Amino acid sequence: MDVALPLNLPHAPRRASIPTVDIAAATDGDLITLVGEGDHAAFDELYRRYARAVLGLALRRLGDRGRAEDATQEAFASVWRSARSYDPARGAGTPWLYTVARNAIVDGFRRRPEPTAEPPDLPSSEAGPPEQAEAGWVAWRVHRALEVLPAHERPVIELAYWSGLSQSEIAEFLNIPLGTVKTRTRSALSRLADVLEEELR
Repeated sequence: MDVALPLNLPHAPRRASIPTVDIAAATDGDLITLVGEGDHAAFDELYRRYARAVLGLALRRLGDRGRAEDATQEAFASVWRSARSYDPARGAGTPWLYTVARNAIVDGFRRRPEPTAEPPDLPSSEAGPPEQAEAGWVAWRVHRALEVLPAHERPVIELAYWSGLSQSEIAEFLNIPLGTVKTRTRSALSRLADVLEEELR
């Protein structure tokens, strides 16, 4: 992969209490915790694990490889800056990293939008107020239903439906077997269907 590792990362203060950790065998959460303490080796390992997946997210969002590579750099710089805020008690490391990276990509897109040609003067194809209200109601119900999913199933659904990743890309992003992704997806969709059906009764 040709995305360069972010350079000139600021040094974060290290605590003397950090235990020696086998970086290659550490969980993502352990690595993020170490990054929050200024550990460059832990950051390098996180980057090795997730740079390709984050670049894929950026490409899907931005549609241009050069801009996607810039966004990937900013995403990992944001991971470096934000790592001290990671709380393992609130969830696994992978969804946290994905959220920080996605937010950085979206923020970069907003700051540097591509110039667009003047659109032709045509009737709007956007949904009207009733359709927008219905879509908002459905989205709220789905978000609420997602809260009932176990922590290991929720990222699979979020990556598939909000980031448009294929099951193979999700397996690579979460560093789990493809079969596990398929099993978790089936289980999660079944749970969601049950919850949404219950709400309609």
